[in-house]
Amino acid sequence: MLGALRNRSRTWRWQLLLAAGLCADVCACGSGRIGEPSRSSAFRDGTDGGASWNYGDGAMPNRHGGDAGTQTGPYVGSASEARRLSRAELDNTLRDVFGDTTAPASKLLAEDLFVPYDNDYTTQLASGALIDSLEVLANDVATRVTTDPQLRSKLVPCTPTSAGDSACFKQVVDKLVTRAFRRPLAAGEADSYMTLLSFATEVTPGATHDFYTAVNLLVRSLIQDPELLYRIETGKQTSDPRVFTLNDDQIAVRMSYLLWGGPPDAALLADANAGKLQTAKTRRSAADRMLNDARAKAQLHRFHAMWLGYRKIPQSAQLAAAFQTETAALIDRVVWGQPQSYLNVFGFGETYVDNFLADHYDLPHPKTSPGWVSYGSSGRAGILSQGSVLSAFSKFSDTSPTQRGIFVRTRLLCQTIKPPPPTVAADKPPTGDQNAVCKIDRYSQHRASTACAGCHSLTDGIGFGLERYDNAGVYRTHDDGLTQCPIAGQGEIVGVGKFSGPAELGKLLVDKDLVAPCLVQQLMHYVIGRPLAGNELDEADALTREFASKGHSLRELLLAIVESDAFARRLEPQ
Repeated sequence: MLGALRNRSRTWRWQLLLAAGLCADVCACGSGRIGEPSRSSAFRDGTDGGASWNYGDGAMPNRHGGDAGTQTGPYVGSASEARRLSRAELDNTLRDVFGDTTAPASKLLAEDLFVPYDNDYTTQLASGALIDSLEVLANDVATRVTTDPQLRSKLVPCTPTSAGDSACFKQVVDKLVTRAFRRPLAAGEADSYMTLLSFATEVTPGATHDFYTAVNLLVRSLIQDPELLYRIETGKQTSDPRVFTLNDDQIAVRMSYLLWGGPPDAALLADANAGKLQTAKTRRSAADRMLNDARAKAQLHRFHAMWLGYRKIPQSAQLAAAFQTETAALIDRVVWGQPQSYLNVFGFGETYVDNFLADHYDLPHPKTSPGWVSYGSSGRAGILSQGSVLSAFSKFSDTSPTQRGIFVRTRLLCQTIKPPPPTVAADKPPTGDQNAVCKIDRYSQHRASTACAGCHSLTDGIGFGLERYDNAGVYRTHDDGLTQCPIAGQGEIVGVGKFSGPAELGKLLVDKDLVAPCLVQQLMHYVIGRPLAGNELDEADALTREFASKGHSLRELLLAIVESDAFARRLEPQ
């Protein structure tokens, strides 16, 4: 038995490496250089908050060698045939397919590269360590779900009459393989898995005959199968040799991983099986239903946490949890609770706090803790005033005007910042005048340096406009511990306007119609699985206009993306 298992394990490893190779070849062609920096959505430093610089606009060398070419032709969906599930997507898949709610992928697999999203296929590289980790993951999940009677009963839709009950095992195979592959099976496609039943009845010294041995092996096999681990989109070629129309099952998968971060449910699969998802009207109807599901809220929270950089908050557990609750409540209220213009997220006059967080912000206690309180004349408004965002882009245990400026430029304006010269030690605190104590004087070196002034003039002025809020979101009037260093709190987005504090910054971004176009680009980046390129920016412009025409409803924007022709197509990379 052990020898047979080792042979099967080697087969799984080869399958995964072949799939990874396919993805690498496709991704090498799919990551393009963006032609219009002012409209680019790339932020490619690979980290949140603590990063020094981003490499947007194609400045980062292609990970597979050389620079990628520019995409041309009509915008039609993703340019990849295979996209590996992120850890979060894999956890959701293991939950929905096998009933494992322990988030094993997040515990056992290496963290994804966030640029800023975890599903960017241009960064997905295979390694022996990944394959080994997947095998450990598969064994862990299979053992858990086949030894827990409650979980096991959900996997097995029949009662086995013996260890070798082939009729019952066939039901298990058909059920689990269909769920794992997220599509109907061809005739005889699952027959190879029936051979696993022999391990439940093999005659070897000391062997215990157990039907669930075969179920365990089936689960282990499926978890390591490329069809579970990758979203494979082939499609049918159109009159344009580079454009492929996705089939209904592939469209269903694209919809579910966008809106839920996990596999399709029975209702969506039924729509796919009936051939309904080729029409925009049916896709919209299905997506509208899906957006009423709690999984849609969780997915939107994840998107915001990646986009705005607060997926990991560098604060105490109690404070981080309070920040997360506060931010989720604002998003839910604007998008679902009291549907309104999404842009109100940046200027909302109330926030959701408990007594602990109210004291932290020096705001009045809510009538019922937690609850909504008015910002009043505090100078705060909207999500940019919240500790989740203000904590995210700090450095050297303090706020970083440069990092905060990069955040605004790249995440909210979809612009790019060139990397520093190779002679600049960007990971060391700015020194400036050796006798200077105050931060603004230390940062004067940026403004005085010919090599640095060009970029820092675009970032530091923004960051200093937020300096009156420390890296935990607490208001202050001077540098930490330095009463002799008052903070003016005046900032400027060069070429846009001046502001003081997060409330005025949010208003400026909305009033100048800057954040809406960037949000659309960020969402499209997440849908496609890489930064936008070429004519995709024209599609983003069209969606931005539609977003505005629908009162900047985020729900309507998501529906518009799903019902667009591009959503049901794939572009073959050149």
